[in-house]
Amino acid sequence: MKVAMIGTGYVGLVSGACFADLGHKVVCVEIDETKIARLRRGEIPIYEPGLEDIVARNVEAGRLSFTADAAGAVPECDAVFICVGTPPREDGDADLSWVYAAARGIAGHLSGYTVVVDKSTVPVGTGDEVEQIIRKANPDADFDVASNPEFLREGNAIDDFMRPDRIVIGTNAPRAREAMQALYRPLMLAETPVVHTSRATAELIKYAANAFLAMKVTFINEIADICENVGADVQDVSRGIGLDSRIGTRFLQAGAGFGGSCFPKDTLALTGTARKVGRPTQIVEAVMAANTERKRRMAEKVIAACEGNVEGKTIGVLGVTFKPNTDDMRDAPSLDILPLLQQAGARIRAYDPEGMGEARKHLKDIEWAGDAYGVMPGADALLILTEWNEFRVLDLDRVRRELKRPLMIDLRNIYTPDEMARAGFEYHSVGRPAQRP
Repeated sequence: MKVAMIGTGYVGLVSGACFADLGHKVVCVEIDETKIARLRRGEIPIYEPGLEDIVARNVEAGRLSFTADAAGAVPECDAVFICVGTPPREDGDADLSWVYAAARGIAGHLSGYTVVVDKSTVPVGTGDEVEQIIRKANPDADFDVASNPEFLREGNAIDDFMRPDRIVIGTNAPRAREAMQALYRPLMLAETPVVHTSRATAELIKYAANAFLAMKVTFINEIADICENVGADVQDVSRGIGLDSRIGTRFLQAGAGFGGSCFPKDTLALTGTARKVGRPTQIVEAVMAANTERKRRMAEKVIAACEGNVEGKTIGVLGVTFKPNTDDMRDAPSLDILPLLQQAGARIRAYDPEGMGEARKHLKDIEWAGDAYGVMPGADALLILTEWNEFRVLDLDRVRRELKRPLMIDLRNIYTPDEMARAGFEYHSVGRPAQRP
């Protein structure tokens, strides 16, 4: 099939490359000509493991191309995916201006039957508006609008696309359903579950999924606080409840709070939709408030571990992105925690394997190190904010020698209290009693 992806951000580029790898002929459309030039040179603007290889392979095979010319790309396509950003507005609602602009841009170039697919995360009713925009701009166009939400985890996006938990297709139009099934046929042959729904239902599924996962993260963080005060171990609690098949183990890792491009934005948008229809989501609103408070409390936890005072102290920080295997800084806990520590008088020396370039745009007065050990010399404490694999295998003897004081504050629980005690550290983690040598 011939496919156009409107937008070469995270979702558009990953999905386009993967559709090409499934054998379809894909053109990615982007108004930023500088970005198109970079992509044509093989320069990938985001960090996602495996993406550079899959792009190069399919460009070479002639299945994947990049252009700024929608007029040359959209005609004759069987499916056109809208993959543009929907950032939150000041009132919390999703900003759909780029989605609607994409719809207007597509409308005049449709030729033959085409499925226009909302891949962007959008509130319920957006597909209806997209359909009206196209119909008004091009009354003679032969098309249907479908919703096909993405469930890509940053750092695992290629695998999530190629081996998804499910594929959600939202449309009541038989031709659109057939076209979408043909598009995903290679994955359906592998018995991937396909959920066929109405357009509105598909739009809501995405928001409901992310809100539920955000709730799980917030729940286990609150349980972690209880654990610290009663002498329990949150990781054992997590495993004990996660083995219940009704609950599951995923997203029950206590930490510094959720961030990223999806959970904060989508929970906010869902609460906005709920308020508009007169059904406020009290649970989701509580999750958002608790997550905001979580980041402040994590800063207080670091200060408390430093004997209640970080004035003039140097804190070495490992990891600033919201999760490992990405350079994404959107709503990363570090954006709240590190400024709070700076306000309390701390000096911050930090390192992240992929995120420092982006972090420099958001975090000020940070001394950036060249590697993990570069944050440590003479530091009063070592703080782990992101669980990159390379931080899990530190030479603890070297770490202890480099630090002014053998104090580690691990907000991702990547070490165990027993091993840290044997290594001679004072060790503070999340949801477990503090360990002193």
